[in-house]
Amino acid sequence: MSSPAKKRKLNNGAKSDSAPAKGLEYFFQKQRQNASKKPTPLPSETPTEPTKELTDEELAWKLQNEWNQEDAAERQQEDDLETSVPGMETEGDQTPEEVAETETKETPTSISARSSMPPAKPPDGTKRTLTLQSAGMSEDSVTPAIPLDESPLTFIPSKYVGQLQDLWSSSGGEATYALLTRCFVLVSGTASRIKIVDTLVNCLRLLIEADPSSLLPAVWLATNSISPPYISLELGLGGSAISKALKQVCGLDSRSLKAIYDKYGDAGDVAFEAKKKQSFTLRKPKPLTIKGVYQSLVKIANSQGQGSGEAKQRLVDRLLQDARGGEESRFIVRTLCQHLRIGAVKTTMLIALSRAFLLSKPPGAGFPLRSPSELSKLKKEDLAEVWSKSEEIVKACFARRPNYNDLIPVLLEIGITEELLLRCGLTLHVPLRPMLGSITRDLSEMLTKLQGRDFACEFKYDGQRAQVHCDEKGKVSIFSRHLELMTDKYPDLVELVPKIRGDGVESFIMEGEVVAVDRETGELRNFQTLANRARKDVEIGSIAINVCLFAFDLMFLNGQPLLDRSFRERRELLRSLFVEVPRHFTWVKSLDATSGDSDSVLDFFKAAIDAKCEGIMVKVLDNVASTVPQVEGEQESEQDAGERLAAPNPKSKGKGKANGNGPGAGEDKKAKSRRKALLATYEPDKRLDSWLKVKKDYHSSFETLDMVPVAGWHGQGRKARWWSPILLAVRNEETGSLEVVCKCMSGFTDAFYKANKEFYDDGSVSGEAKNTKTHKPSFIDYTGPSPDVWFEPQEVWEVAFADITLSPTYTAAIGLVSDERGLSLRFPRFLKKREDKGIDEASTNDFLAVLWRKQEAKAAMASDGKEDPAEANEEGD
Repeated sequence: MSSPAKKRKLNNGAKSDSAPAKGLEYFFQKQRQNASKKPTPLPSETPTEPTKELTDEELAWKLQNEWNQEDAAERQQEDDLETSVPGMETEGDQTPEEVAETETKETPTSISARSSMPPAKPPDGTKRTLTLQSAGMSEDSVTPAIPLDESPLTFIPSKYVGQLQDLWSSSGGEATYALLTRCFVLVSGTASRIKIVDTLVNCLRLLIEADPSSLLPAVWLATNSISPPYISLELGLGGSAISKALKQVCGLDSRSLKAIYDKYGDAGDVAFEAKKKQSFTLRKPKPLTIKGVYQSLVKIANSQGQGSGEAKQRLVDRLLQDARGGEESRFIVRTLCQHLRIGAVKTTMLIALSRAFLLSKPPGAGFPLRSPSELSKLKKEDLAEVWSKSEEIVKACFARRPNYNDLIPVLLEIGITEELLLRCGLTLHVPLRPMLGSITRDLSEMLTKLQGRDFACEFKYDGQRAQVHCDEKGKVSIFSRHLELMTDKYPDLVELVPKIRGDGVESFIMEGEVVAVDRETGELRNFQTLANRARKDVEIGSIAINVCLFAFDLMFLNGQPLLDRSFRERRELLRSLFVEVPRHFTWVKSLDATSGDSDSVLDFFKAAIDAKCEGIMVKVLDNVASTVPQVEGEQESEQDAGERLAAPNPKSKGKGKANGNGPGAGEDKKAKSRRKALLATYEPDKRLDSWLKVKKDYHSSFETLDMVPVAGWHGQGRKARWWSPILLAVRNEETGSLEVVCKCMSGFTDAFYKANKEFYDDGSVSGEAKNTKTHKPSFIDYTGPSPDVWFEPQEVWEVAFADITLSPTYTAAIGLVSDERGLSLRFPRFLKKREDKGIDEASTNDFLAVLWRKQEAKAAMASDGKEDPAEANEEGD
């Protein structure tokens, strides 16, 4: 099948080699010739009014009519010729994809270029007309006027539903992308978490009431994804595809596009500016719909094999062609780049969904709602309790089944009820989000936290956490801690599963650590060895790196979830119902103890280090409420501290109380005299003190942070060929931005410097830039001296430091511990790359603030002359 471009060439050639294409200049010249002849009009044609000068648009219409008349004969000749040549195709015989390719290869901003090519015959036989349309023109006057950032308790969706449905009738009744764009603009324009949540809630409510079928794709688009992690759907688009589409659609050359990119440094901002420069299009773009955009992304991700690159390019071109105005173009491109950066992370979206379904329901649904007028009369504390109850249900459902495709249809059907937990509970071959452990500074702090409780210490192996699912038919699925499917990576474990199932075990979900081992000696290997194992299509016969699965938890057995059982019960079921296969499958090495067994725990910790483990995990065994008073100066859990980050401090002016996120300034200290009960249940997607991790690095008296390198300077002297120092940042989980914390120039070897320079290449090494940018990306928060090069954020480095300081230069965690200053690190030192972590798992500004609070609490105790319980225990040991 000949391509559209080849077809046009054949058609032109078949007609006559001497017949040039007729451009606008041809018609203007003909008009001047006709005017010079000044023919005498017939009596019936004598004008009764003076001739007025035609506008550009009127002239274009007049020329089009002349074109249609004069070209009719030539078209008929072309049609006759095409039907007489075997294999010759007309546009009517093309597939929709080929028609789209033909259209996207035309430059819509150049009238002369478009007019120089004879118009193809439409499939339906209708006349093609020349349409001039302003690129920034929008007929939608309803959506921009909707106050989406209003409080959900005063926002009334029904006031706008009718207008929106009338507006959407031209697109088949489907919600247009303009509504989502309006939401994105408002959300990205504020740093207020309250405003972000309110805006999302109101947008979701409009979709729930006006077009429920568009809610699911809207949620996927707003969370910057198109599928859950365990379903591999990657867009697979490079920057060249987007650049090519921008040049094609907006009529820019490479130099103009590069100039815009050098100025703004963000692909979405480049699209915004490029779209503004586009003055006219030759056809009125069809409004993008939320469903249409999502379906296009899925098609891009599913395009594989020969010709997939061209198919993806056509889809990208069409999305940008149909985007109306600069803002739609901005967010379409950011979505294609998978850097939406509107702050609608998972937690924010789940909160917004829970509130939206408390206030709105789709037409025909029968579940009860809460009255906004009644809720607005509640006290702040009572309203927070209403919100939190629904949020916990939605979060719990998503933690057990992290797929919006499962959650949202049930929400549309039954709303937020206890039944939701049953309908969206654990299921085989769908990973639940793993429970996480809090970090402790050392063994002494751990023993202090768990006073009076029975706990189990377990080796923390240096491997890869794995969640193993097996159903009644023997099908096995293995997922990583990031919920990615890695069954193909471990065919040896899949083959092992039938051998470890004990009598009566039909189905299960088990959790463990996959560790590289020497099969002959049983010696454990480090994570780097495991990382060298192939990731896909591993054949059992070709496996060079052997592994052993060390199981430590059981969450599901024979169709029954075990999450509400104590850890002691879950562990007993795991050890009694499964069969050990030495050096292939076994249980983590463990020790049961209490806080009084400090000597035994210390010996166990040393044994873990000697066995090349990272440290130990400590887990509460039983669900017994603690009644032990909290020791003064005892450090709270990361989660509890995170909840209190906005609590009053000497410089916060009572901010925590105003936000309702912490205790008020006048609260009685007695209210904090007892700890929350530590639960021994399995809590998906939570980081609790009932699981604590003590790593050898922490025991060595220093903390570490997992940070993202974002920029660098040219080194001095011996380091002039390399990047040194390097800017490091932590993650702002709420906004999706990266907040710069410090410069680092310690802990690097010459070999590392060389490899790092090759990886982040500004063009001086290979002649072509790689993984670098010339301007600061908009999602990096930094106001200090400009570095020589900006990195494309994609790595996580583990960094040690001496202590944390308040900084007037760096704004990381500003507002969490001080209204005027951020946090920085003294004497940061690079330890290693975290190959097992992506940038979405880097340390957060919240965690940085937690460490600063711990540091300040310890300093306050020392200045008061009080002994640190942790240090006292160390001396006792």
